[in-house]
Amino acid sequence: MSTILCALHDTILAQYDNPTPEAPPLADKLMQMGRYFTWLVQLSGITAITYGGGRFAWEKWNGGGLQSPKMIASAMAGGAVATSAGTIMSAVI
Repeated sequence: MSTILCALHDTILAQYDNPTPEAPPLADKLMQMGRYFTWLVQLSGITAITYGGGRFAWEKWNGGGLQSPKMIASAMAGGAVATSAGTIMSAVI
């Protein structure tokens, strides 16, 4: 039995021992799309924090209810999740 397994290994399985990795088709386009998406997420986070800060000043000046601290906290939490998305996906995959 062991001679049959050795022969099987030498003839068939040894050919598939070390495959060379190859990039999938359109991988460069997907990476470019990912970079654009990262840029868009960063831009929207900066815009949300800036808008929340301006609204905080407006609410403070007018004496209204303070809803803007929730907006700023949400924008910061969303930024933390977006920043760590790559690390989370690497851990999952």
